[in-house]
Amino acid sequence: MRVLVTGGAGYIGSHVCLSLYSAGHDVLILDNFSNARRDIGERIQQIAGVRPRIVEGDIRDEHLLRSVLHDFEPDAVMHFAAMKAVGESSVIPLEYHDVNVGGTIRLLKAMQAYRCRKLVFSSSATVYGQAGTCPVNESAPVSAANPYGRTKLFCEQIISDTRMADPELQAISLRYFNPVGAHHSGLIGETPQGIPNNLVPYISQVAAGIRSQLSVYGGDYATADGTGVRDYIHVCDLADAHLRALQMLPDLSDLEALNLGTGRGHSVLEVIRAFAKVSGRQIPYQIVARREGDAAQSWADTSLARKRLGWVAQHSLQRMCEDAWRWQLALAQTEGTAN
Repeated sequence: MRVLVTGGAGYIGSHVCLSLYSAGHDVLILDNFSNARRDIGERIQQIAGVRPRIVEGDIRDEHLLRSVLHDFEPDAVMHFAAMKAVGESSVIPLEYHDVNVGGTIRLLKAMQAYRCRKLVFSSSATVYGQAGTCPVNESAPVSAANPYGRTKLFCEQIISDTRMADPELQAISLRYFNPVGAHHSGLIGETPQGIPNNLVPYISQVAAGIRSQLSVYGGDYATADGTGVRDYIHVCDLADAHLRALQMLPDLSDLEALNLGTGRGHSVLEVIRAFAKVSGRQIPYQIVARREGDAAQSWADTSLARKRLGWVAQHSLQRMCEDAWRWQLALAQTEGTAN
């Protein structure tokens, strides 16, 4: 199958590309490298033995999208290209809506023009907002609490409307919880721009001596140790789920979205202890005031993905931390980002 992967040079997209190559698919990456490494092509080649084809460009460039669809003639699109920082989305909401929602609309128009009828969309559990009960299943109310989450929700709704108007379109939105970890080779992983927005990359940088300590937002939640609980999922498990969703799209016509998580929550302090154990480093932290809008706990009900995709996350929290630390050490060797 010929697969166009938008945002395929980024953290999750690059891992999905590896899964696509291993399954024998023909892949074309479209990425503007705003949040991706310039050497990702060489790194993918080292792992997969295939030199990826990459087109550099913006998902909002309708002329470019049509040119790519015309020349490559993909059988399917996997759509990751987006801005993704929750905090930043509240500062520059118009940019988030322009890129995430506007880019998706332009992509769907180009797909229609060139009769590409398969789409796997990278969504997010942020569409649920502060879910009232856990585990969170796909029928839970959607009430995104920030502009980023709302862009993902709007995109899901636009895709749903497009499916209603065009029954030939096969599409699924994958709502993942908290992606962490890196490829076991240590060659690709998450490379935050500036201060990390997510817990595990921040912990990695504290362990590496790049940052002095971690701020833990809230120590008085109604959880076992008072800190927030989240469902952390290894990025390679996510990649496997995306591949399965692509292969099974014709059998998912009655669904609009699937949760991807482990089905188990871990507190911030649990993650800190796990990372300290695998790295052999102390993780200094300070408990500070809660952040407005943060839920006490959130983890996925993954029973639908297990039933419909035959998929279950395989990696433990320890393995997630091991692979994240291996990636951080690899960065230190190549870029001197450690003490």
